[in-house]
Amino acid sequence: MAEHEMQEIFEKHHSLLITNVVADGRSVDIFVDEKGVLRGIGQDERKNHPGEADFIIDGDGAIALPGLVNTHTHAAMSLLRGYADDMALQDWLSQKIWPLEAHLTASDVYWGTRLACLEMIRTGTTAFNDMYFFMDEAARAVDEAGIRAVLSYGFIDLNDSGKRENECRATEKLTAHVRSLGNPRITSAVGPHAIYTVSPEGLKWCAEFAREQKIGIHIHLSETEKEVTDCIARHGKRPAAHLDACGILTPRTVAAHNCWLDEAECRLLAERGTTASHNPASNMKLATNRAMPYHWLSAAGANISLGTDGCASNNNLDMFEEARTAALLQKFFWNNPVQLPAPEAFRMATSSGAKALGLPTGTLAVGAPADLVLVATRTACNTPLHNITSNLIYSCSGGAVETTICNGRVLMLNREIPGEDAVLAGAAAAASDLVKRAQTA
Repeated sequence: MAEHEMQEIFEKHHSLLITNVVADGRSVDIFVDEKGVLRGIGQDERKNHPGEADFIIDGDGAIALPGLVNTHTHAAMSLLRGYADDMALQDWLSQKIWPLEAHLTASDVYWGTRLACLEMIRTGTTAFNDMYFFMDEAARAVDEAGIRAVLSYGFIDLNDSGKRENECRATEKLTAHVRSLGNPRITSAVGPHAIYTVSPEGLKWCAEFAREQKIGIHIHLSETEKEVTDCIARHGKRPAAHLDACGILTPRTVAAHNCWLDEAECRLLAERGTTASHNPASNMKLATNRAMPYHWLSAAGANISLGTDGCASNNNLDMFEEARTAALLQKFFWNNPVQLPAPEAFRMATSSGAKALGLPTGTLAVGAPADLVLVATRTACNTPLHNITSNLIYSCSGGAVETTICNGRVLMLNREIPGEDAVLAGAAAAASDLVKRAQTA
């Protein structure tokens, strides 16, 4: 493709014919119309749409996949990547992360989210579920980047009625702001942080507001054993039961971590239709001392998705790496080599994640929005290719992704992303300024 064509293909939606790719184990072409909808997947698409495509992308034998879905992030924490590592969880939070976050500005969140979106595009993620602060600026970054996001304000009232009122107003403001954008790629959710940072009154308000607004809920659940023991001491019940009593467990809810759920809680999440987001790399790094009980959740019929958590505790947003880590951790911790096989890990990163966020994506299906990525086959991690799904989960990283398309718009083509250098420079400057402000305060 000529240089001027490369620039033009990024500028807006175009009809696309993607040729010579592998989908569901067969060689196909894919036609995407100018509205960003998958209109054809098959061997005869070149014949079915002669001369209709504005651009033809030669897949060169690449594997075509649905865009990956990251169901738990704090995207702007990309600015904190590598700032504090190899520490105990509470020390990490109280001594390093929270003091630095106290100096965050709206501009920091814009640049941090912009950087996170860049990394996600480069590694094949087309949608993410985010919880943080200054989320109007996160929305601006997502809008410019071109991917999908569900954005929630991190609601923390610390059992203070005055602070709770402020958090309610901030949540209402974000919801109204996201709606005012009229961007189908960006939606809002309610983000009560956790049972130890949000009062029962705050949780109940979040549940009712989400129900009224018909939006999702994004919360941390049972990340540590202390969270469980404290909840039992304070409320007389385990965390999932406490959230359920407050109305938080719904089919629109994504609960992150879930390391310390017991078997009855796993059944409760399944009964309520709540999605469990597995965040293995973060949990391993911060030594939460127990792997999410995938086998209990799966046996109960719960929807189980995958998330990276933020870059301060991972330290990347590569969902291919996260899927591999999930599969390995489940096998190792629960001493079962057949637990979480590759096809299930792949579903967690795609269709299960889309279901969690209420998105019409997660599979390559005619009539669905064109959220798709092309993964190179002419590369070491995919040679040989005895089993495509096995290679994707156990061999590949996001570095094998060549092309990323979201809602029919090309965001990366042959590893090129327009404006990448400006984003990297802006994010690096923002991170440096943030640390300087914190150190001189």
